[in-house]
Amino acid sequence: MNIFTKMYDACMRWARHKYAVYILGFISFIESIFFPIPTAAMLAPMALSTPHRALSLAGLSTVTSVLGGIVGYLIGAFAFESWVLPAIEEFGYLPTYEKAVVWFADFGVWVVLIAGFSPVPYKIFTLTAGALSMAFLPFVLASIIARAAQFYLIGGLVKWGGEPMRHKLRQYVDWIGWGFLILAVIAYIIYKYV
Repeated sequence: MNIFTKMYDACMRWARHKYAVYILGFISFIESIFFPIPTAAMLAPMALSTPHRALSLAGLSTVTSVLGGIVGYLIGAFAFESWVLPAIEEFGYLPTYEKAVVWFADFGVWVVLIAGFSPVPYKIFTLTAGALSMAFLPFVLASIIARAAQFYLIGGLVKWGGEPMRHKLRQYVDWIGWGFLILAVIAYIIYKYV
C-alpha cells in the first residue's frame, strides 16, 4: 500500500501553493490553542518543497506558535471555567488535563519545554499554564525555546539534506510512515496508561 507516498506527493503539491506560507502561520497559531494537527505536518513538506526557505519557515512557525501559545495561556487564565474545561471534558481530554496539572506541580516550567518540543499536545499545556497562573515570562521563554528547537530542527535537517533528501524521503516514505504510526500508537498507550 502506497498510502504515504500518495499523501507525500499531495503534500508536496500543497506546499508550493501561493498561500501556503499564510496557511502554515495560521495552522501554527491555532495548533497552540486547539487545532489537533501538529505544525510539523505542514512545516516538513513545505521545507522539503523549498529547502532554501526551510529556516525562514521554521522561524515563521516559531513566532506564530508562540503567539498562539500566549493566546492559549490568556484563554486558560480568563476563560478556563466557562470555555476551556467544558471543551476539555467534551472532547475527552480530561485525563490529559489532570496529568498536565500534576506535571506542572512536579516540574513547573520544564513541562512547557517538554510539551513544546515533543509530540505531547502543547495546546493542553498552554491552556493549563494560564489556568494555573504560571508565571507569564517563564512560560513565554520556555515556549520560545521549545518551539524554536522543534521547528529549527526540522528546518535545519531539511536545509542540510536539500533536494536529494526530498527524493530519498519519497523513496522510503511508506516505511517511515508506517513506522511512525506504530511509534505514535505506542507513545499514546504509554502516555495514556503509564
